[in-house]
Amino acid sequence: MEKKRWDCAALPKGWKMEEVTRKSGLSAGKSDVYYFSPSGKKFRSKPQLARYLGNQMDLSSFDFRTGKMLMSKLNKNRQRMRYDNNSQNKGKPDLNTSLPVRQTASIFKQPVTKVTNHPNNKVKTDPQKAVDQPRQLFWEKKLSGLNAYDIAEELVKTMELPKGLQGVGPGCTDKTLLSAIASALHTSAAPITGQLSAAVEKNPGVWLNTAQPLCKAFIVTDEDIRKQEELVYSVRKRLEEALMADMLAHVEEAASEAEALKEEGNGSEDMESV
Repeated sequence: MEKKRWDCAALPKGWKMEEVTRKSGLSAGKSDVYYFSPSGKKFRSKPQLARYLGNQMDLSSFDFRTGKMLMSKLNKNRQRMRYDNNSQNKGKPDLNTSLPVRQTASIFKQPVTKVTNHPNNKVKTDPQKAVDQPRQLFWEKKLSGLNAYDIAEELVKTMELPKGLQGVGPGCTDKTLLSAIASALHTSAAPITGQLSAAVEKNPGVWLNTAQPLCKAFIVTDEDIRKQEELVYSVRKRLEEALMADMLAHVEEAASEAEALKEEGNGSEDMESV
């Protein structure tokens, strides 16, 4: 392994950054980044570094891989802070995570209860109509432009949907369709069939079924299931190989560190004997 260590200018004085490049094994060419405090403590990830520094330094714009502050993220954080301050002055934000519903007065018929003392009168109620509220059409468009990042603050690759899934509605994209399908899978126990009515393509604002995602009707065949099983098996195999390579690399690193400590100990013993 090849190790390079230098001072990290983005962190407080005395902090050092080390890059370790593996020369052999299945993970040859892969580089790992570590940080060392002035006292010599080693940090392997950004969350560990953030917990250790605490309130001493804001690491939201710090790139763990390069050891630099990203100006683009720094400017975005400043704009977000100004926006949050303005929002706090105006009022508390709405933290409700439920799907958008109609906020205006409902124009649909509501159940009416007629109360009299006549024994032949019956009370008719429909609790389903009283509980259910109409959903806002095309609410998925509100999620456009939002991206997901992993723990290393790297952009997560968007999922690729099957070619058989085709979106419907104005401005429907792959990301919008993915949001609609994910929401339907998590909020509804009914099967996902898509928009069964052919009239939805002519006028989606009228014929759209809000209980189904914004996609055309589709059928899952045995061939689709077989391809998905092969894809899952392939991904699991790659994950197993990556974990095995990482484990072997850590074992090799530990062995080399132990050998170096042993050589230092033998050298000190030779000096004492002299």
